[in-house]
Amino acid sequence: MAPGPDDSAPPPPFVPSVKLLTWTLVAGAVLVTGALHGGEPPQPSAGQAFSAPARPPAGRTAAAGPAVRPLPSSTPLRIRIPAIGVDAPLTELSLDASGALRPPPADEPGLAGWYGEGTTPGSAGTAITAGHVDLRSGRPGVFYGLGAVAKGNTVEVDRADRRTAVFTVDAVEVYAKESFPSEKVYGDSERAELRVITCGGGYAERTGYQGNVVVYATLTAVR
Repeated sequence: MAPGPDDSAPPPPFVPSVKLLTWTLVAGAVLVTGALHGGEPPQPSAGQAFSAPARPPAGRTAAAGPAVRPLPSSTPLRIRIPAIGVDAPLTELSLDASGALRPPPADEPGLAGWYGEGTTPGSAGTAITAGHVDLRSGRPGVFYGLGAVAKGNTVEVDRADRRTAVFTVDAVEVYAKESFPSEKVYGDSERAELRVITCGGGYAERTGYQGNVVVYATLTAVR
């Protein structure tokens, strides 16, 4: 998630809830890196997107399983996505002076982040997590395989209250930066929802990644 060749691209326009206001800068800008490892990361197939009849209104998802009661707020410590072998610590991400999200350190490709001023995963609302897809060095990042996640897979988040929030994937979509649906991705929810975001949508040497992969998931269990 080191700044890429196109990190001057304008953020997608959106005015969400106060908690998510500054997250409009995360899509496309801070997640762009080098794709120098000789191949591009997997991209979600059309079959993993929301189907047209079931497409939810902005800020809501169509849960793949029965949603459960949201948890109180608690700091997330670790994220696991068993389907793609992710088991990574989470670091709190903050904003810089310009209002852009500071990404996880570029020298820690296995580290994922969560937006500390927003909803904590498992609590009511839309929690946001993000991580590198790869680095300029060519090393794959923590979410290199995110595009291979499928509906029904699980995302687990260990929390400081010793509970594990288990989310079921509702959909996985890829968006071009110029048409990133900010309200749909970042919009608030009465349920406990999670977004996992990285770069994707193809890679061009001059401009970097052309879009973002977004996993939509809903809390369906607590351990």
